[in-house]
Amino acid sequence: MQKTIKIKMVGSACDAIPKHRATIKGLGFRKIGQEKEIIDTPETRGMIRSVAHLVKIVDDKSAK
Repeated sequence: MQKTIKIKMVGSACDAIPKHRATIKGLGFRKIGQEKEIIDTPETRGMIRSVAHLVKIVDDKSAK
C-alpha cells in the first residue's frame, strides 16, 4: 500500500504567479475548499512546499 497525503486548497490561485498556478493545476485542484488525496512522494511534497501559502495538509498518513 502506498502512503498518501490529504491536502486542501485554502487560497486562490488567481493572483498567483503562473508557475504556482501550474503547480496547483498539477496537484489537481480547481476550486478553493477542494480536498485531494494524493500519493506521498518527494515530488509531490516539493509541489506542496512551493504553494504552501495556497494549500494546507489535512491528513498526513505517512507520519503514522
